[in-house]
Amino acid sequence: MNVEDRKELVIYRITRSNETLKEINILIQNQLWHTAVNRLYYACYYAVIALLVKNNIIAQTHNGVRQMFGLHFIKPGIINKDLGKFYSDIFDKRQTGVYDDFISYTEADVLELIEPAIQLVREIEKLLF
Repeated sequence: MNVEDRKELVIYRITRSNETLKEINILIQNQLWHTAVNRLYYACYYAVIALLVKNNIIAQTHNGVRQMFGLHFIKPGIINKDLGKFYSDIFDKRQTGVYDDFISYTEADVLELIEPAIQLVREIEKLLF
């Protein structure tokens, strides 16, 4: 992928991240807690992908994205370790919500995830632009 293509993909992914964050209020109003957790994860995932793409770091899977993010941005202290832990936690919540049976997220679960998700996306945006 050439430099211009990477720039376009970075913009596309961070735009998707912000659009996905905007969906959360609709999901909360409709009490769609599982979907809200899923969308919060994807808002963060799209932002992390944008960061990896900008830095020409390749990851093939969601787990690979988490690993590369940790290795290149959390471990060296570029992004706060608390936000790295949050990303791992929301990754696990999304996995659990999608693949495990009888999981029940609540409004409280969703509400506690919103601010750190926004903070992670904003920190990544600072590194992108």
